Amino acid sequence: MHVRDFSFSKAALRGVIATALLAVMAPLAFAQALDTPTLSKTGGGFFRIDLDVQAGASGAPHGFLIQWMSKSDYEDYGFGDIDTDYYSAYCEFEGAPTLNTDARSDSYQLGSNGVIGIQMGDLFDETGIYGTYLDAVRPGEYAFRVWALGDGVNAGTGSIPSAVQFFSTTGNPECTQGFWKNHPELWPAGCTPMLLGTVAYSAAELLSIYNQPAVGNGLISLAHQLITVKLNGCNGSNLAPVAATIAAADALIGGLVVPPVGGGFLAPASTSALTTTLDDYNNGIIPGVVACVTPARKSTWGNLKSLYR
Repeated sequence: MHVRDFSFSKAALRGVIATALLAVMAPLAFAQALDTPTLSKTGGGFFRIDLDVQAGASGAPHGFLIQWMSKSDYEDYGFGDIDTDYYSAYCEFEGAPTLNTDARSDSYQLGSNGVIGIQMGDLFDETGIYGTYLDAVRPGEYAFRVWALGDGVNAGTGSIPSAVQFFSTTGNPECTQGFWKNHPELWPAGCTPMLLGTVAYSAAELLSIYNQPAVGNGLISLAHQLITVKLNGCNGSNLAPVAATIAAADALIGGLVVPPVGGGFLAPASTSALTTTLDDYNNGIIPGVVACVTPARKSTWGNLKSLYR
């Protein structure tokens, strides 16, 4: 608590009030039948924070919910109810993932002491979830909390929220899917038309693909990362460490036309390894590899084709 000239700032006062109200109302607002899950950070990138969610002894049989907000907003306002909190976002994890799968659990419905990994900032293409914000998290530090969901019918069948924890993104964000998707005006000249497999796409078509959720279609999630890595290459990034992965991705896609431009489909199991490698490269978390070049350096896609053929 910071006191300046013997008076609270308005923001600080709101934070104190919110924290006090939450402490009073938490036992009433959240069910307590299940043990509270825990969160731990396992990695991350420019626009991503990787977390492990571990259920307690009673499990999380109906899934779990994560609520998050920027640390600065948390310090000013604290967490509020998910239905009315303007400053926070939340995501319910209830079904089965198909993008970022985990050998430890094939579902977000966790058994006793069950664990599953999630990638906050990389939820747009995921399945088995519902959230108020699924895109990349902006670079910075965030407050998180988690609780086990109830059965959706009866009160008292979930858990109380976990203690608040703070986790940060890492590195320069200007190489990720989230950055290029939201800054088409900065795409390097000469990158389009771009080949995905053997099909050429215009800039407008690539943007439409960027905005298309995967919903279990591995072709779309792979295309998202392939577009991103090729934009990075046009921007001057060294693609040699992932040249073989890019070539394999293009070969797998072949003549399939990526939705919504076309109706192509690939099973997530056939694309997940390639997608993960490209995602890790684009997020700068492959050891010893720097994906990002800033400021942008103009190049052409034609000059890069030799890396993948």
